[in-house]
Amino acid sequence: MSRILFISDLHGNYVATMALEAEIKKIKPDKIYFLGDAVGKGPDSDKTCDWVRENCDYCIRGNWDYFLSNSFKRHRDKSHEFYWNQIGAERFAWLDTLPFEDEVLISGLNFRLLHGRPSDINYHPYLGMDDIKNGLWGYGNKYTSVVRDSSGQLRLRGEKRKFDAFISGDCHMPYIQTLHGGGYAVNTGSVGNSLGVPNCHGVLIEGELGSTEKSPVKMSILSIPYDNEKAAQRARECVGLPASKAFQREVLTGYYSR
Repeated sequence: MSRILFISDLHGNYVATMALEAEIKKIKPDKIYFLGDAVGKGPDSDKTCDWVRENCDYCIRGNWDYFLSNSFKRHRDKSHEFYWNQIGAERFAWLDTLPFEDEVLISGLNFRLLHGRPSDINYHPYLGMDDIKNGLWGYGNKYTSVVRDSSGQLRLRGEKRKFDAFISGDCHMPYIQTLHGGGYAVNTGSVGNSLGVPNCHGVLIEGELGSTEKSPVKMSILSIPYDNEKAAQRARECVGLPASKAFQREVLTGYYSR
């Protein structure tokens, strides 16, 4: 039986990332899947991006990974200059290589892996059942191209199909939910910018990796305390960090600042 860790949304919070690293050394997962947003929001996007590259076996791209890189190349929005300068062209080039979706087979369940945005919606836990069930339909690793429609929305093209389950990030609130008609909806929560409970979160799945045969599978949420004040202080000390006060409030309280 394999232990597979799914994480997302590090968001430049290196303090939380180090708490995650300490827990990883204890649980010793066989594989680590990263589901997007290595960068943005927090003060240390360069460090969290490098950590993902060095420690995760499979990676997909999130909305911050995509839109910061897209702006970096095309729009030169001054509000993004801090991130462009800190992250740098080489890291953005790596982020641009990441797929928007993937899939993994565990104990006979085919899991669709996605971040949420920009290739789909943000699958928050407060959506209705019918909306969440839409997450079972996607491309996995079978999409053939990526286009933008007339409204600028990102669209994937390829073989869309129904999965047994999906795992996403993006909403920053972890959950595991069964769905009417069959299937599972899973969200990793956020490593560095969790809402609700301001811990470092991830999802651990234990099962037979790569097996088509149905067998027992265990899904659990990891909730890892970290030094939130240290993370907020790092943001206070980071000169030029956009929306620094909002990020500080989020890591200290779990409330999203609008």
